[in-house]
Amino acid sequence: MGMQQAIRIPKARVKVLREVIDEIESKLSVKIEIRPDEILVGGESLDVWIALKIIKAIGRGFDPSVALKLLKEDYDLVVIDIMRFANTKNALIRLRGRVIGEKGRAKKYIEQLTDCHIQVYGKTVSIIGPLDKLDLARQAVEMLLNGAKHSTVYRFLEREKAKMRWEAWLQ
Repeated sequence: MGMQQAIRIPKARVKVLREVIDEIESKLSVKIEIRPDEILVGGESLDVWIALKIIKAIGRGFDPSVALKLLKEDYDLVVIDIMRFANTKNALIRLRGRVIGEKGRAKKYIEQLTDCHIQVYGKTVSIIGPLDKLDLARQAVEMLLNGAKHSTVYRFLEREKAKMRWEAWLQ
């Protein structure tokens, strides 16, 4: 057994983690132990690192099926702390609403344009996606958190997506 690391996730998410522990353990050859105040992960360092990312994603509100995409080499997780942009509880609530958008439309649209998954949970916005699109989704979310208009963010994403398609076509 190589290394052992501990991670904490919200109590409410531990039940969700329990549902996929066996799958994570078998796919990564790690041992996961749920303790009252933390989760211990042991195994070879790279496997432990990936398992911790998957557990963190589940802790940030992702469905296990989405969190398991982190098993792919070209997928990663980004967690944005909303409190970097908000200084009051009201500002936090308002900014969460900006990222989600009316009836979830802003979040859905960013997800569609970037092929990423976005989760707003607690004081964070987390994104799981392919490495080549992850930064684009992060930029879009941070633009919203910084007060950019939704239409400005959508135009930015559409321009970037068109640029990516053009570059792919030129290959």
